[in-house]
Amino acid sequence: MKILLVSVNASYMHTNIAVRDLKNYADKYFENIGEKPLIELAEFTINQPVGQVLRGIASYGADWIQFSTYIWNAEYVTKLLPEIKKVLPDCILGAGGPEFAYGAEKYLSSISDLDFVVFGEGELTFCDMIEKSGGEAKNLLPRLKDIQGLYYRNAQNAVEFSGNRKLIENLDDIPFPYPEILTGEADADHKIYYYESSRGCPFSCAYCLSSVEKRVRFKSLERTCSEIQIFLDHDINLVKFVDRTYNLDEDRYIGIWKYILAHHNGKTMFHFEIEAEYLSQKALSFLQNVPAGVMQFEMGVQSANKKTLAAINRSTNTEELSSKIKGIPRTIHQHLDLIAGLPYEDLESFGRSFDFVMDLRPDALQLGFLKILGGTVMEKYASEHGWKWMESPVYETFSTPYLSFDDIAFLKDIETVTDAYWNKGTFERTMSYVFRFTSPWAFFCSLVEYGRKVNAFSQARKESYWFELISSFIIEEKCQLLEKALDKKLIYDLLRYDFVRAGKKGNFPAWYTHNYSKENHRKLLDENGLLENSRIGFSITEYEEFDYDVSAEKPEERKGHRSLLIRYK
Repeated sequence: MKILLVSVNASYMHTNIAVRDLKNYADKYFENIGEKPLIELAEFTINQPVGQVLRGIASYGADWIQFSTYIWNAEYVTKLLPEIKKVLPDCILGAGGPEFAYGAEKYLSSISDLDFVVFGEGELTFCDMIEKSGGEAKNLLPRLKDIQGLYYRNAQNAVEFSGNRKLIENLDDIPFPYPEILTGEADADHKIYYYESSRGCPFSCAYCLSSVEKRVRFKSLERTCSEIQIFLDHDINLVKFVDRTYNLDEDRYIGIWKYILAHHNGKTMFHFEIEAEYLSQKALSFLQNVPAGVMQFEMGVQSANKKTLAAINRSTNTEELSSKIKGIPRTIHQHLDLIAGLPYEDLESFGRSFDFVMDLRPDALQLGFLKILGGTVMEKYASEHGWKWMESPVYETFSTPYLSFDDIAFLKDIETVTDAYWNKGTFERTMSYVFRFTSPWAFFCSLVEYGRKVNAFSQARKESYWFELISSFIIEEKCQLLEKALDKKLIYDLLRYDFVRAGKKGNFPAWYTHNYSKENHRKLLDENGLLENSRIGFSITEYEEFDYDVSAEKPEERKGHRSLLIRYK
């Protein structure tokens, strides 16, 4: 019997830890009893044509095919499943993961070729299924009712559930998920490797499926550190902890950080999802010693409206949250999350939440839109209180009693300009100056209104376009929000500086005035020891002249002709 575990990822850079855990756990389990089954993994992306993925799956000739599903791949998998049995008519088809698990009845009722859905943790259920199949996939279907943790169809074609299965108590029993790293087959520089050191979440956020399993189980500190060392030894570029809330046990989570800091290889970045409000003073003190390039934090603010936070079962202590985030050193890359579409939050309230987050100056503000997930408290609340949302994945909110569909569309454009002008970091000098005179929310709202007039959001845009848009908005339209700014020429200088810093230019657009002197360029190359090979020196640098010291913290205080040599990597 050949079993194929399939993941369809959002992009090439993602890895799927779920299918690896199933395979590795089963390999270990059956190796101990001397009957190791043939289990293979296949990873694809939602960007590949369905026909290409179908050919890839068919090439394995598997008897049993099982998919890992999430909201981002559910539509793709739903299209793919009926095609598989056309080319592999005798195989059995199953799925697991949060999307199909919490929508099992819907998917089993609508996809006749789907034979079963795994609910909850899959490792023990997967092993039980293999045992009860007796090594023959065709024997499995009549025995599904005897295997806990499954949705299946009974003899009358009605969907039934076999009952909840017990959880794995000791997470150390789960093998390291990436044997390909150990064998040197990993793509260390281009893939994100997800890592799990705990399961469960003690919080009760109304919109989140993680709150369903409140009991938290941990891998031991010793085991976690030994696996971290594997990532370090093999120079993996980015490791993302998928623990729903990393900072729960102070001794443990600081212990992991201490190990990373003591053994860091100068390359690997570790990503953690943090509840910042619950960071201890001991943790904040430790973080002061973390250099750049070691850790990045994702922290969910979601809203600054206390009534909203109470409605979704989150802490309302925004003062404590703000204080803790400000206590995290800037050497740690910080992503802060907001969710649009929550209870009691209209555009005015959301604007205050937006400025609350931007006042903390995150490296990125991730603006998400409420997804009404089946099985969450929010699903019932939204149904009873007038929310409208997409009926198919990704279940995103269309409107609420507080936000119209047009309001949501406006926030989509706010998301676009936030990403372009803040999250990418390309406009860092310009935005830092602009936001000293106006709130980020007010500025981006005005920019969106202007952008809509000039059809800025009708298609995907290159980085150069966003420079052109903001240049015309600030300089030509004379943005009223910036009337208090000391000198529009300074903003123009900062904009030119951001543009030229962003990368070597083959030519300069119409809005940009390039103040260039080849003689002065050569002189600065000489002063910086880059003239030995003048061709290379010129190719990796740019020369520009400004009316202000654009690199100063307060450039308005340092007016005067400045010649700068910008060096590119």
